[in-house]
Amino acid sequence: MDLIALAPEGRAVLTPRESQVVQLLGRGCTYLQVAAHMGVSLHTVTSHVKNAYRKLDVHSAAAAVMRAVELRLFAVP
Repeated sequence: MDLIALAPEGRAVLTPRESQVVQLLGRGCTYLQVAAHMGVSLHTVTSHVKNAYRKLDVHSAAAAVMRAVELRLFAVP
């Protein structure tokens, strides 16, 4: 089941790559698995994670997924 990143008015907006990282982390992937899936380096994944966490004001993958859902940044099609 894929998640779609939405951009509600007045809400924190994640880039498509940040959204993808949060989505994969929510599915239980490790940073290395996310990097392999996305075809990027571990450093790039770490950068996307930091940016997403900052925008969502969280400090963990679980919190990022929960906040994204709360803010309706992700919706199940």
